[in-house]
Amino acid sequence: MMRQAHSRLTVRSSGKGLVEITDAVAQWVAGQGMTQGLLTLFCRHTSASLLIQENADPDVRKDLEDFFERLAPEGRGLYTHETEGPDDMPAHIRAALTQSQLSIPVDAGRMLLGTWQGIYLFEHRSAGHRREIVLTLIGE
Repeated sequence: MMRQAHSRLTVRSSGKGLVEITDAVAQWVAGQGMTQGLLTLFCRHTSASLLIQENADPDVRKDLEDFFERLAPEGRGLYTHETEGPDDMPAHIRAALTQSQLSIPVDAGRMLLGTWQGIYLFEHRSAGHRREIVLTLIGE
């Protein structure tokens, strides 16, 4: 019989960068008692996003963070929208270029991530924030 489970995961960032949430998500999935299904994660923010990315070599995360700094730099006068600070519009651009939602298949009660894949909240603002990720698992 098809079932559905929902939860919200609060993630605290300490400023710009990738925060791995793989273990917290895996624990929640395992606790739902479903053997097969589809997991959806949704980031409820416009200045943060979600990524599936390599979680073995920290240089990958550093290079991604540096690339996005070059792609959407901060600075007064670069953007029209400046009312929330010089980091806000670049954060919106970075979020627009990444994802607010991920879908991951589940089998045998586990996410079918690849060997080197991890799930990350990508914080795009300079200051730390409390971010909310909605988890939905549909399966049996």
